[in-house]
Amino acid sequence: MCNDCKESFLFQLQAFFVVTDDFMDRSETRRGLPCWYKKEEIGLSAVNDAIILEQGIYTLLKRHFSNHPCLVPTLELFHDVTLKTAMGQALDCMCQKDGKPNLDLFTMKKYNSIVKYKTAYYTFQLPVALAMYMANLYDPEMHRQAKTILLEIGQFFQIQDDFLDCFGDPEVTGKGGNDIREGKCSWLAVVALQRANPAQRKIMEEFYGRPGPEAARVIRNLYQELSLPNTYAIYEEESFNIIRTHIQQSSKGLPHKLFFKIMERIYKRDC
Repeated sequence: MCNDCKESFLFQLQAFFVVTDDFMDRSETRRGLPCWYKKEEIGLSAVNDAIILEQGIYTLLKRHFSNHPCLVPTLELFHDVTLKTAMGQALDCMCQKDGKPNLDLFTMKKYNSIVKYKTAYYTFQLPVALAMYMANLYDPEMHRQAKTILLEIGQFFQIQDDFLDCFGDPEVTGKGGNDIREGKCSWLAVVALQRANPAQRKIMEEFYGRPGPEAARVIRNLYQELSLPNTYAIYEEESFNIIRTHIQQSSKGLPHKLFFKIMERIYKRDC
């Protein structure tokens, strides 16, 4: 029962974040289907639906774990991760000014902060910490070591996601240049701006964050010109090996195979 409940809590939290994120980003589709707020009968009521999704987590936690010693740590964990993810969303939104991307804020430091708070905590650290609490594992050092590795994996995962949004197969990813159209502070955009000469930066300023397939095509061609696919391939391989080394060096009784399994699932993924 615990495993089913854990997955239910995590799915609800992700649904909450997805509904609000799509609404704030004015996204059209998610995994090839219309975003929840884009449904004719939903519209702005999607905001209230998101609130219900989040609050339902705490109702279910109390219903199923009121007599379990993990209840309070788990409640605190969900509140903490939800706050951190909201902070990451705020950082993401700050990269926009008057509905347009503020390219001056597209730095690697800013990007790493967005990824850490918006993606890594809730996607990777939360599920493992939750499982540890449910298994009565509360040792702070064990949790610290797990979090360090999982946040690294989270960054690895998000950079993959940024690459796939631009260069992945839309039929597989359910996306197609969303980050370009929405003017996101993505890894590709940050690296492109680091490498761009004045003429190439002008292209970013003119086309990045504009709607339509033509703008996405122009930016994608610029990324190719700047050799970003090759840079990404090198990053993916090097980071994979670094994270594997860090896993092997962890020493507080954590099962290495758990982290290796997570890495194997996401390494060279195409969606």
